[in-house]
Amino acid sequence: MAGKTFTFASGAGSQLSGHLEPPEGTPRGWAIFAHCFTCGKDSRAAVYISRALSRAGIGVLRFDFAGTGIGVGTDDAVSFASDVEDLRAAAQAMTAAGMSPSLLVGHSLGGTAAIVAAADLPDIAAVATIGAPADLQHILRLFRPDDLDTIANEGEASVEIAGRPFLIRRSFLEAVEGIDVEKAIASLRRPVLVMHSPLDQVVGIDHASRIFVTSKHPKSFISLDTANHLLTDVADANYASAMMAVWASRFLPPLTADLPQVEAAKGVVATETLAGTFQLKVRSGQHTLFADEPASVGGLGTGLSPYELVSAGLAACTVMTMRLYANRKGFPLERASTTVQHEKVPDMMPPDRFTRTIVLDGPLDDDQRARILEIADRCPVDLTLVRGSDVQTELSSTSQAVDPTRLA
Repeated sequence: MAGKTFTFASGAGSQLSGHLEPPEGTPRGWAIFAHCFTCGKDSRAAVYISRALSRAGIGVLRFDFAGTGIGVGTDDAVSFASDVEDLRAAAQAMTAAGMSPSLLVGHSLGGTAAIVAAADLPDIAAVATIGAPADLQHILRLFRPDDLDTIANEGEASVEIAGRPFLIRRSFLEAVEGIDVEKAIASLRRPVLVMHSPLDQVVGIDHASRIFVTSKHPKSFISLDTANHLLTDVADANYASAMMAVWASRFLPPLTADLPQVEAAKGVVATETLAGTFQLKVRSGQHTLFADEPASVGGLGTGLSPYELVSAGLAACTVMTMRLYANRKGFPLERASTTVQHEKVPDMMPPDRFTRTIVLDGPLDDDQRARILEIADRCPVDLTLVRGSDVQTELSSTSQAVDPTRLA
């Protein structure tokens, strides 16, 4: 599904515009991503983790905090307290729109804000942090002593951090002194995931230890190994994304959808025909077809390639599921068809993307079409691909594995 803009009122009343990544595959829930102090909603960590959660069925809202100098509210001052209020406002807006979030994810100072904000959001089931500081005093290391003096004496100052100017007011320093992050962690009593690199030069690994020790069970720690603070390496961002998606799925509400069932495969035999390099005869029960590779890669082009067979399974399951659902609901679906394309996407983990194009014929209204498309995203083969599978291999003798009479 394509992302879209999501606009809501900030804690201070100004309009904030975020990017909403709808859940793909099996819808499991919604999350909010809080970016780091000098970043924005389009940082590599924000984009990669949001998209990974989306592929795992968790829709994500990522937005720019007021005061970041990005988008609307560019004249606002940076304020940790307003970041916390913005997260709460985002959660309220999503709930009002029918997308109640159950997961907060925060990068760096955004992780600290997520911890503090979650205390007043009872529907949040879990919190995940990436390179988060365990206290706000750590942020003061980014300021020059002259800047701190100017803020204290004049009430505000424009401070350059990571090559960008930020308006900092005295209230920011007061929040740094007044908010006890570790106390907030101790009282959170929600599942917490702490992700941190031991080589982080911006926020030391000792902060991860403090957050982890102070958190109540269930809690988890994942080392990001050689990653830097901003996860600028694609491999590091992909790893963090994949681990986050797996961890989060454990704490989301269970799936309760009444889904149509299709018959499981009871035994498919693929045997070389010895014609060409790749041609196979594939047999299941009374049904036979050929599998092959195109001539461009050394095959004869006499049958579907392996990924085409997988795509065919997804396409067939999608259409069957939509038909069963439409019949059950009494929808006037006359004919359905699905085209599935497979591609390898660079820098995405996992790299396989199956894109479905669905055609629904018949006098269906908009609500019926939307409900049929929703059930298509939850067809059994779709669930198998999204969740992953256990594949086991056994070695058997040739005489047991192949019946020569079946090759005729």
